[in-house]
Amino acid sequence: MTKYIFCTGGVVSSVGKGVTAAALGRVLKARGLRVSIQKLDPYLNVDPGTMSPYEHGEVFVTEDGAETDLDLGHYERFIDENLVRACNVTTGQVYNEILMRERRGDFLGKTIQVVPHVTNEIKRRIGLVAKMSGADVVIVEVGGTVGDIEAMPHLEAIRQMRKDVGRENAFFIHVTFLPHIGATGELKTKPTQHSVRDLRGVGIRPDAVILRSDLPIEPEVREKVAMFCDVDEEAVLPMPTVDNLYVVPLVLEDLGFGDLICQRLGLNSARKPDLTDWRKLVDEIRRPKPALEVAIVGKYVELHDAYISVREALFHASVANGRDVRIRWVNSEELERGSSEEMLAGVAGIVVPGGFGYRGIEGKIRAAQYARERNVPYLGLCLGMQVMSIEFARNVLKLQGANSTEFNHTTPHPIIDLMSTQRDISDMGGTMRLGVYPCELAEGSKARASYGQATVNERHRHRWEFNNAYRKSFADAGMVFSGMSPDDKLVEISELRDHIFMLGSQFHPEFKSRPNRPHPLFNGFVEACIEKATVSE
Repeated sequence: MTKYIFCTGGVVSSVGKGVTAAALGRVLKARGLRVSIQKLDPYLNVDPGTMSPYEHGEVFVTEDGAETDLDLGHYERFIDENLVRACNVTTGQVYNEILMRERRGDFLGKTIQVVPHVTNEIKRRIGLVAKMSGADVVIVEVGGTVGDIEAMPHLEAIRQMRKDVGRENAFFIHVTFLPHIGATGELKTKPTQHSVRDLRGVGIRPDAVILRSDLPIEPEVREKVAMFCDVDEEAVLPMPTVDNLYVVPLVLEDLGFGDLICQRLGLNSARKPDLTDWRKLVDEIRRPKPALEVAIVGKYVELHDAYISVREALFHASVANGRDVRIRWVNSEELERGSSEEMLAGVAGIVVPGGFGYRGIEGKIRAAQYARERNVPYLGLCLGMQVMSIEFARNVLKLQGANSTEFNHTTPHPIIDLMSTQRDISDMGGTMRLGVYPCELAEGSKARASYGQATVNERHRHRWEFNNAYRKSFADAGMVFSGMSPDDKLVEISELRDHIFMLGSQFHPEFKSRPNRPHPLFNGFVEACIEKATVSE
């Protein structure tokens, strides 16, 4: 029988439920248990695919092509499992499914209500993860905070789940924030008490409370929360802000939370908890290392969550190579107006991540030009590969006005053009080329050397592609198309022949990077950055 752990949040949003759920998954997996994680998002959008990064941060893409919440990136990186479409459920998806069924007549004329129809659909989707994954434990994170109107159907659904699966098979965790009052120097527990009261008001009694705080939490604070929230003191866990999010599984393990969960749920772990490799990773993270400054050039750089997988992939590769990556966030719109020399001078490498829209695009092209002309390592991701191609066309091939048809429909040189399969699509949501596709790597290329294999499978999210009409002229001028689709129709990776490392991928390698197994392209890029920095010294 699958066990379920439900994770809710209170007091404020962004309290760290996603990292907590992911870290707990790692703790349980260290015991030999099969773990999967699901996110319930209360918003009415079907998925975040059409949402602005300012609204939702990064859109994380799964192997099967789902556009999902960024927390799924945390889940995958911590438990090292490829999650699927069913692992992200939105209220929009739930209502869409119910309304389509109602239009078909599936409900035989009955009145459609939140209870039982909406809650039953949410429960069905929770159970689907267990069925598809075969997991011993499914961790379910409910987005938002207790008290939000949007979250009420989800809370009611998980309340019912305890009765449906049996109390012995369900465990509720409530993550709250303890604010600090500077005038008195106190951590205040009253907001947590109110949050738990609201949770109990909808029929959910938490089995554990995790106390987030920016300051150390004294034992008497735990005692107070345990008493007023009616939770065993051993199940009130302090979680002060840590220096690195990869420390969180060790904090939970050292607090005995893994053993507590297993005891309460009757889980017979396959082995004693083994976090040896994870502890080695954290030790390496904390070890003093030479700094390595890398620029990320984008139009959402003030919102770091917009590029969270890119940032983490750089971090993974830098740790593996004994470096402490320092990111210089460069706004591409400001780069259009400013000096490349001033804004990019001294960086060991440049990353241009994915994105859409014309805003800031000329700044990204300037970043690619700077990298090419000064032999600075460059990694272009999706749009980053496309701007690398546009720059090459303009400044090497001297094709005046070269551009992407995304930005200029009448460009005389459409270096990047809309994919043929996208031309008749009108709906924006979920219609891009999404999910995993194969890529064949050319012998002798930097891409092949980085991967160490001939064929790879990577995740995509795009509508535009390199225009094959220009392949020969690019190749003659020194561009190597080192990764191609098996039918040779789609350029997947391009790189410069006579450059330390200038490579762009049409796919998003950042989604498959892991803290203890960095993605090969990021690893190759960081190695080139170290080489460049060493020569510069």
